[in-house]
Amino acid sequence: MGHTAHVSALVWSAAGSLVAWLWLLLRQGWFWRTDVRLPPLRDPRTWPDVCVVVPARDEAAVLSLSLPSLLAQDYPGRAEVFLVDDGSADGTGELARDLARRHGGLPLTVDTPGEPPAGWTGKLWAVRHGLARASGRDPEYVLLTDADIAHAPDSLRRLVAAARTGGFDVVSQMARLRVESPWERLVVPAFVYFFAQLYPFRWIAREGTRTAAAAGGCVLLRAAAAARARIPDAIRQAVIDDVALARAVKRSGGRVWLGLADGVDSVRPYPRLGDLWRMVSRSAYAQLRHSPLLLAGTVAGLALVYLVPPVAVAAGTATGSAAAALLGAAAWLVMTGTYVPMLRYYRQPWWLAPLLPFTAALYLLMTVDSAVRQHRGHGAAWKGRTYARPEPLPDEG
Repeated sequence: MGHTAHVSALVWSAAGSLVAWLWLLLRQGWFWRTDVRLPPLRDPRTWPDVCVVVPARDEAAVLSLSLPSLLAQDYPGRAEVFLVDDGSADGTGELARDLARRHGGLPLTVDTPGEPPAGWTGKLWAVRHGLARASGRDPEYVLLTDADIAHAPDSLRRLVAAARTGGFDVVSQMARLRVESPWERLVVPAFVYFFAQLYPFRWIAREGTRTAAAAGGCVLLRAAAAARARIPDAIRQAVIDDVALARAVKRSGGRVWLGLADGVDSVRPYPRLGDLWRMVSRSAYAQLRHSPLLLAGTVAGLALVYLVPPVAVAAGTATGSAAAALLGAAAWLVMTGTYVPMLRYYRQPWWLAPLLPFTAALYLLMTVDSAVRQHRGHGAAWKGRTYARPEPLPDEG
């Protein structure tokens, strides 16, 4: 009797996983497709002024690979770069000045805002300082880009053209992350795949929907929309600042676009599993709004969707339950098929796709670790700073 009940539970779990995957395949905004890219370049009638704001904290190791690409932007209008040296101890600011002297190109201003006051994350305080300096130039757009992001020469031109011709207040590209080490190949494409599953790109651009997200490494923001949404003051405590920015703009009536990048690449290496673990776990629990209930639901959902299929195949084969094995195999096949396009985008071999359950198990553990660290009082740590759980902002209730 007990064995029969066990097999029955396995069959129902496998069936539930297959139903979930069919729903994700057909009803989750076609998240698995990788064709949401910037449209072909259509020059606007006039090219507006743009200021580029780069918050940087201890970025000397990557700045020589990224900053020259910003200075070399082939932009027909007026553009200027503001690098905000956020309390670096490795000579980031002086290196930036030296790179500007050697490479020339767009004008560069390097500033230091001082330590952030209580209630601000360091990056957003640096962004606020950069926006304040840029406001003196009265730009129509501001490009917020991280210090580890390298841009193709026409990157700014294409972003502005997409915003102008498409009528968007935010145009953001998910930078192509580095995939060179074995752990990067296993974990990084899945990071973007999971993000797209959570925030389907097609839904983000659709008016009348609540789905909003951006990728912090490359965000072109209309200055008027930033003022209307009170960016960055309205999101000053946000650890996941890019999603918070997009939500604030969309709530205030703005239009948001997010897609995969061509010619916008992260040069930051994550060669070891520990590096990737820290990248994910620092903000995973914040994504769940520090809710134990949401954490439990997420763990259960990840287990059902990603872990049940291979378990059902193995256990069904071992117990002679053809139904469990077949249902698990079908769910695993759909999962694998939806992951292949992202692997192709990252120029990785297709045989990594069946390993997605293992990668999902790693992400599950990273999420649990993020919650454990938060409840132990460690908070979200980044670049030598630790951010405790934020209090609700006055306008959030």
